Amino acid sequence: MQTGFYNATGGMVTQMNRLDVISHNLANINTTGYKRKDVVIGDFVRMYETKKDELPLEDQTKAAAKYLNRAMTRVPHIVEEYRDLKAGAMQLTDNTFDFALGNDNAFFMIETPEGVRYTRDGSFTLNHEGRLVTKEGFAVLPREYVDGPQYIDIPEGAAINVDPLGNIYAKFLTFEQMGEATVPMGNIAVVAFENPKYLQNVGGNLYKYPEERDEERSFNEGNGPVFQGVLEKSNVNAVLEMTGLIETQRLVEMYGKVINTHMDDLNNDAINKLAQRN
Repeated sequence: MQTGFYNATGGMVTQMNRLDVISHNLANINTTGYKRKDVVIGDFVRMYETKKDELPLEDQTKAAAKYLNRAMTRVPHIVEEYRDLKAGAMQLTDNTFDFALGNDNAFFMIETPEGVRYTRDGSFTLNHEGRLVTKEGFAVLPREYVDGPQYIDIPEGAAINVDPLGNIYAKFLTFEQMGEATVPMGNIAVVAFENPKYLQNVGGNLYKYPEERDEERSFNEGNGPVFQGVLEKSNVNAVLEMTGLIETQRLVEMYGKVINTHMDDLNNDAINKLAQRN
């Protein structure tokens, strides 16, 4: 068996999968609040060492050793995918319902038909009912939502200010007193997680956190600060992604040449030499 052929094939497939990740990052370079994805590349030996205690074999070292091919276990694999949750650059918009979060581990809480989700995209708006929603029409939720369904409804004609703690205040003109009245209008929930690595991307720039880990959520007002009239840009670095793109393409080409060498040159040599001996 030409183990080198399988090693090269595995490496090529791994780099093509990495290429998909990089392409996805570049496609979202202008997506508000997007967090870049990345991968960790290892081999089967690393995966085995990490997971061997969970395997259904009593003697991992002896009983399982016969199933390990000493060459095949070095085939590259993507052993882990993760997201870089570092905050992106801030862009001033001066729009009343644009918000950004200054804490890396902080998310807005959103109600979707599939349940509660989380996002860093703070480009909100008001629907026809005066409710604060995302551009997709999903309700932006207050901290009190965990005690029962509650929403953020903004009166028509009110001037809205949001402080760094996420508290909402509405200013109304009072013609009787020829002045202004400031009224608290609730708050925007800013959620932090004890283990943000468990956040699962579900598309649409939204994340899901396992329901069985709900107790790990924090709704503390100190999860901010919340910036009004500001949006967080994607944290994708175009230069680094393009460098990775070029590197990955070259590795794919290199693995392709190795595969061709095994399939054509080495096989032809083996066939010709065997034929000559016969």
